[in-house]
Amino acid sequence: MTTKPQLAFIGLGNMGGGMARRLLDTGHALTVHNRTAGKAAPLVEAGAKLADAPERAAAGHDVVLLSLSDEKAVEEVLFGRVVPVLRPGAVVVDTSTVSPGYARQAADRLAAAGVRRVEACVVGNPLQARKGELRVYVAGDPADLYQARPVLEAIGSEVTHVGAPGTAASLKLILNLLLGAQVASLSEAVAYGTAAGLDREQLISVVSASGFSSMVMRFRADLMLKQAYEPAFFRSQLMEKDIRLALEAAAQHGTAMPVLAEVRERFAAVVAAGDGDKDASVLVEHRPQQQP
Repeated sequence: MTTKPQLAFIGLGNMGGGMARRLLDTGHALTVHNRTAGKAAPLVEAGAKLADAPERAAAGHDVVLLSLSDEKAVEEVLFGRVVPVLRPGAVVVDTSTVSPGYARQAADRLAAAGVRRVEACVVGNPLQARKGELRVYVAGDPADLYQARPVLEAIGSEVTHVGAPGTAASLKLILNLLLGAQVASLSEAVAYGTAAGLDREQLISVVSASGFSSMVMRFRADLMLKQAYEPAFFRSQLMEKDIRLALEAAAQHGTAMPVLAEVRERFAAVVAAGDGDKDASVLVEHRPQQQP
C-alpha cells in the first residue's frame, strides 16, 4: 500500500478551502494555514493540522499547495516566507491565478532555489472543488507533474498538461475572459429587457433555458434570479483582476481586445461601488451608464 505524502495547503478561500477539504476526504494528511485563521476551523475539525504561519505550514513538507488571491500575495507568502524553509527538490503546486509572465518568472526563481513549480490552474467553482470535479490545467516540467498528479487527480476530474510555464495561466485567463463577457452580456440584456417592460425573473429564466445560454451562464443566471451574491463563488474583484491581467498579457502579443476592455471597466465600477467581494453576477445590479 502506497502511503500518501503529508501535504501543506496555504490559502483557504472559497476555492482553496474546497480543495483542501477534498484532499482530507480522500485520505491526505494536511497541514493548513490561512491569513484569517477562522476559515481553517472546519478543516481542523475534519483532521487537518493548523499552522499559525505559512512558513510553519510548509516546513518539512515535500509538496506545498497554494491558493492565493493575486501576485502580491504569492510574492509575500511564497517567496517571502515559504521558499526559505523548503527542502531542495520540494514541489510547489500553485493554483493561484497570476499573469503568464509572473508564472514564468516564478518557475525560474523557484528553480534557482532548488524548488520545483507545478502551475496548476483550476477551472470550476467551490462546490466542484469540494467534490473533486475541477478541471486542472497544468504547465511546467512533465516530470514534476508526474509527482504531483495523484494530488491533482484528487481535486480534479480532469488533469491536462498544456505546455511550458505560463501556458496554463494563459488558458485560465482566457476562460475567465469568456466568463466575464457572458456575465456582462447577460446583465446588459436584463437591463434592456426590464426597461422594455419584460418581467425580470421570466426574462432571466428564458435566456437561461435558451440555446444561447451555457453552463456558466445558467449558473450565474440562477444567482441573479435569487440575488444570491454572497458568499461569492467568484468575487467581482478577482474577475476584474483576471481580465486586467489578460488584457495586459494580450497587449504584449499585439492583440487588442476592445470588447473585454469594456467588460473590465464594468467590473472595475462594481469594485469601486463597494461590491468587489460579491459574486461577479452582482454586475446585473449595476446598470451601465448610457454614453452621451
